[in-house]
Amino acid sequence: MTEPERWYSVEEIALHLGVSKETIYRWVEKEKIPAHKVGRQWKFKVSEVDEWVTSGGAKEKGKI
Repeated sequence: MTEPERWYSVEEIALHLGVSKETIYRWVEKEKIPAHKVGRQWKFKVSEVDEWVTSGGAKEKGKI
């Protein structure tokens, strides 16, 4: 039996992506990054976030 994928916090997903917590919160506000509200906290699945990044979701329009 495989172990279920664990949930990551804002701090952990920011570290995983190499961005600031503020960037993660900004993406959450704009409903860009795949996130799930658990109580008062935002939680993330690394597999969903990695898929979002590889599909181009993390691109900032207008920046080089």
